[in-house]
Amino acid sequence: MDLGSENIQRILSRYKFHDVAVEELQKIHRIHSGMKPSTGTYTFSDGTQKDLLKLVGNIPVKYDGRSYNFPIQLWLMDSFPFTPPICLLRPTHDMVIREGKHVDARGRIYLPGLHNWDYPKSSVVVLMTEMTAKFEEDPPLSSKATGDTKDPHELLAFVSNLQINDGGIRHHDQQINKVSVVGGGDLGMASAMSILAKCEVDKLVFIDVAESSTKGGGTDLEIFSLPKVEVSRDLSASAGSRVVVVTANAWSSEQSYVSLVQTNVDLYRGIIPNVARLSPNAVMLITSQPVDIMTHVAWRQSGLPPTRVIGAGCNLDSQRLGHALNINLNIHKAAWVIGELSDNKVAVMSNTGLGASAQPEIAPGSSTTKPLLDRALEIMKNRGQRSWSVGLSIADITNSILKNTMKTHSISTLAQGWSGIGAEVFLSLPCILGSAGSTRLAGVSLGKEEDSKLRDSVTSLSNLMAQLRM
Repeated sequence: MDLGSENIQRILSRYKFHDVAVEELQKIHRIHSGMKPSTGTYTFSDGTQKDLLKLVGNIPVKYDGRSYNFPIQLWLMDSFPFTPPICLLRPTHDMVIREGKHVDARGRIYLPGLHNWDYPKSSVVVLMTEMTAKFEEDPPLSSKATGDTKDPHELLAFVSNLQINDGGIRHHDQQINKVSVVGGGDLGMASAMSILAKCEVDKLVFIDVAESSTKGGGTDLEIFSLPKVEVSRDLSASAGSRVVVVTANAWSSEQSYVSLVQTNVDLYRGIIPNVARLSPNAVMLITSQPVDIMTHVAWRQSGLPPTRVIGAGCNLDSQRLGHALNINLNIHKAAWVIGELSDNKVAVMSNTGLGASAQPEIAPGSSTTKPLLDRALEIMKNRGQRSWSVGLSIADITNSILKNTMKTHSISTLAQGWSGIGAEVFLSLPCILGSAGSTRLAGVSLGKEEDSKLRDSVTSLSNLMAQLRM
């Protein structure tokens, strides 16, 4: 492989593992001499750019008794070969991309070998062998149709959404359990690790957003090469997710609270619309602060229905409340903390017992339940919202979505129309969660004190939203 050009040498000199990278490139050349190195500037989805080395060539694929050459491009990160390349199809003018299990609509290639990259067991040579095998099962390119002519030998002319397997025809595999966590830092790391521990995921993508003040966790995940985890700075890696957890927060030196929140709104403009486009069927789970406002912002920016844009809200407090009632007070009924994630939040109890087969309902405020809830809230005092505990709460919500458990969580959701709330605000309310998103429990009449707190939150949240530039 000719690595002698001035441009290639200049870029290679910046690679963290220069000697090992050169050795790997020579191995690639010995087996795939048609893969040619060149340099270029890769633009990540967050707008940042980096000068990198890339390999361009064709990969041979046999399908239906004929051979084809599929053009590909491999961008080598500056930590190559300890991190996987970004792999893309580069179709010619007479080819079209067939989006599928291993390729998205923009030609980004996703393979198990990329998701589970572990150098030196993993290498580009092994990756290209896997790529050939997967593309022979489900070719990602086809020829453009020209006029009314139909070439009986045209690649994939008779293939649309069907595959041949074991002598029969079947539909594409069901969507994999893929979860993306957008935003590094302590909460992003806690969320990722908790999801891996609690949820049955096929793949977890950890996206370390450059503009976020909560960044940096991706480096450690890359170092330890966890199975099923892909680390990226590119939002396109989130494509096809069932759940997208957004933990990113922006930083600002502004003193005004409104200005601080505005920096997060501005950050979200570069994240939320892209994530919604890449995973249009996902449930978006917001944890950025202030969570009720940022969930509202994400809903507006995403264009998704409110049932699929939710915030972590008071879920952690609700889990703690239920535990305090059950273990400390021997009250075996579901209970939730609702309202704004602030001092204005209030506690409510279900009128059905734990494990009841009937759908839970919120009991109207009464003189009987209030002392119990107040006592449980007192027991919960001094338990902070630490990153690891919030991460566990996020994993609990994610698990309900992935497994379609129809479990009731207190999450930030569109509250308009609930118990007479007329304003467009997001508050934590008990919602049944499943794979399609959230369904609110019916509203009830609250006690005077609780109702006053909720109304105060509605007013303050509405006033803050009115001051933000969407």
